Amino acid sequence: MEKINILGVPVHKVDMNEALNVSSSFFDRDKKSVIVTPNSEIVMMAKDDEKFLNIIKEADLVIPDGIGLVIASKMIKNPLNERVTGIDLMENILNYCNENNKSIFILGGKPGVADKAVENIVKKYPNIKSSGSYHGYFKGHHIGHEGHDEEKEVINKINELKPDILFVAFGAPKQELWIQRYKDEVNTSILMGVGGSVDVYAGEVQRAPEFYQKFGLEWLYRLIKEPWRYKRMMLLPKFIVQVAIKK
Repeated sequence: MEKINILGVPVHKVDMNEALNVSSSFFDRDKKSVIVTPNSEIVMMAKDDEKFLNIIKEADLVIPDGIGLVIASKMIKNPLNERVTGIDLMENILNYCNENNKSIFILGGKPGVADKAVENIVKKYPNIKSSGSYHGYFKGHHIGHEGHDEEKEVINKINELKPDILFVAFGAPKQELWIQRYKDEVNTSILMGVGGSVDVYAGEVQRAPEFYQKFGLEWLYRLIKEPWRYKRMMLLPKFIVQVAIKK
């Protein structure tokens, strides 16, 4: 797969079909596969955080999740075909799991949210072989707090189920750091950081209407709904300016 480089962060040049084909091939690999979903905000984080950047560089699939990356790719004259959002890829992977009797596990979110998300997913996709969940508020979830029994309990719970795919929803970069640290301990084929997608599946957060999705304006919808997020939103223009300067 071809990669393009945006502010030093490698992103695979894939559209949704290619991303799904690659993801589904990971179920049959002998090694564990990691899927990362950077948007412009995550690129800005990784640019200044070598540990996080290296995790993205080592990932097996890095999808362009965000209109900012598509704009940047055009600016550097190596255009991406389309943005591939994490939630849409997750939906397509769940559909694949349903058609192929795969099992899933969701880790993260507030207590009860992952359970509700799994319940809703299984209602929609009844052929998913088995499913499990655990909230993201266990001790040791914050990287650096080792030795907690609850952390071991979480890993044991995942390993009892042996899910084909583990979705981790702590938000970036926490979820990627956790995946990097524990991927050798968890018994699964694929690990994917999915951030706030679990809140959407649980019905806690509403996704932007289709108009906003179609034109890559989900950030604007979020800003209208949650104006207190404006500081994070300011990263998008900053990101575009930095790409322009670097170019």
